[in-house]
Amino acid sequence: MLELDPKAAPKGDLIKEGSDATFMDDVIEASKTVPVIVDFWATWCGPCRTLGPALEAAVTKAKGAVKMVKIDVDANQAYAGQLRVQSIPTVYAFWQGQPVDGFQGALPPSQVDQFVTKIAGMGNGAAGEDEEDLSAAIEAAEQMLEEGAAADAAETFAAILQEDPANAAAYGGLVRSYLAMKDVEQAEAILNGAPAEIATSAEVETARAALALARKAEKAGPVDALRAKIEANPADHQARFDLATALHASGKVEEAVNELLDLFRRDREWNDGAAKAQLFEIFNSLKATDPVVLNGRRKLSSMIFA
Repeated sequence: MLELDPKAAPKGDLIKEGSDATFMDDVIEASKTVPVIVDFWATWCGPCRTLGPALEAAVTKAKGAVKMVKIDVDANQAYAGQLRVQSIPTVYAFWQGQPVDGFQGALPPSQVDQFVTKIAGMGNGAAGEDEEDLSAAIEAAEQMLEEGAAADAAETFAAILQEDPANAAAYGGLVRSYLAMKDVEQAEAILNGAPAEIATSAEVETARAALALARKAEKAGPVDALRAKIEANPADHQARFDLATALHASGKVEEAVNELLDLFRRDREWNDGAAKAQLFEIFNSLKATDPVVLNGRRKLSSMIFA
């Protein structure tokens, strides 16, 4: 694999070298308009030399739907410390001023592309012309789904796909419609059949996250029994995590998020950070503008930066 100097970022506003002094402007403020990916790296870090160029290539390919800021942790330790960067490379994605996703270590280029595509989609920067032409129908189907008319929504999404078989928004909506009808097997079959060109789109990734949550929900215990376990022992982190899963399965998404936030507050490192991972999975299964997502990310961010 070709290795480039991590300092050799393209000129312009798309990819830039950042610092603690410019972090608020380059990341927090900028992410209120377009998603921003932050790459924490160092000159002595071998994996950084492969991950950095891969990220830059993917961000460049997104054509302005996402930006990238590179932070040398040796020279800039303040925000790296606040974000608990313990190894490098570490990558965080910000949207609307909040950290919304991230990973540690180098990834294969295909996974880097998938990550950048997902983050770019949060700002709706990847919508194509065909999707825009059918946006009214998609919006109507989403409204049906929100109002509980999942079967009608599925019919509408399916009709859209007859016109545009690679419409990512309709494909993701169709999967979520079947999940709403509790037909997990059909939802998974549809998802597995997604065309290759949209398999890593934000809409399909959202549906994939929703499917993963549905699979976990199949193993969730009774809500009342789990509440009783927590009342008997508030430090039973597994019971609290299982309660969040059960609440989500019963449609009480906000309550599930609150339980996971409480678990993160009590022990953010429990089970390799399972609470934060589950929160991101829930956030990724919903629209980026959903109040549950916005409030949940804001609360999580306040804990991370505390």
